[in-house]
Amino acid sequence: MNPVVQTFFDPATFTATHLVVDATSKVAAIIDPVLDFEPKGARLSTRSADAVLQAVADQGLTLAYVLETHAHADHLSAGDHIRRLTGARLVIGADITKVLTVFAPMFDAGDVPIDGSQFDILLREGDTLPFGTLTIGILHTPGHTPACITYLIGDAAFVGDTMFMPDYGTARTDFPGGDARTLYRSIERILALPADTRVFVGHDYLPAGRSDYRWETSVGDEAANNIHLRNHVTEGAFVAMRDARDATLAPPTLILPALQVNIRAGALPPPSPSGKTFLQLPVTFA
Repeated sequence: MNPVVQTFFDPATFTATHLVVDATSKVAAIIDPVLDFEPKGARLSTRSADAVLQAVADQGLTLAYVLETHAHADHLSAGDHIRRLTGARLVIGADITKVLTVFAPMFDAGDVPIDGSQFDILLREGDTLPFGTLTIGILHTPGHTPACITYLIGDAAFVGDTMFMPDYGTARTDFPGGDARTLYRSIERILALPADTRVFVGHDYLPAGRSDYRWETSVGDEAANNIHLRNHVTEGAFVAMRDARDATLAPPTLILPALQVNIRAGALPPPSPSGKTFLQLPVTFA
């Protein structure tokens, strides 16, 4: 039995949130949910997450987990919102502690536990979670961040930002703890899965020549056609390409608000004495 996957795409952040269902038991998981944030007015909304929750309710599903592939720098997570409404357990890779030790001090976030206890479950390579009649398996696939994991459910692999659709390529590796050589080796492990494994990516950025958003591919298609991997690219050539490309990239638009929320497992910072909630902008001088 393989999972049923329904994807909700957020065009504001180009994020694909996947609702994964074991059809036999009607147990479900949500992967990488989005908390809507409009940066110019600092306005928050749960519209995107609530649309996924409505689908859960409409189908009579039992939501067991919110699965985060990593601590996102391009969108705010709705993990805590969903957890509070449903009781679903919030899951992330155990190496999130490496991310927390970097970013909690950056934002003077003394309320953030660096042991990862703001999440309910921390998973390592080889761990499993029960999922109705199925099982959720884990591959540790760092490189984009130290904490990136791939969720394996039946014939499906949910790779987060490790790789994208074949015509777009692979993840940037210039965030703290990222590394192009490590990413290459992580991708090689994903490509060692059976060729017909369905691959669900975390974003789609519409490369030139394509007008429709996509988020599902396969291991075989990635191996044969990914523009950063095809022709059996060597590790050295991949690292050189990735490092040169990353040097041209600007930070994600939402990186500062996103990280402040995501290191708190999708919760907002504690309110000030006046009762207001603030997201900080740590200033650096060029």
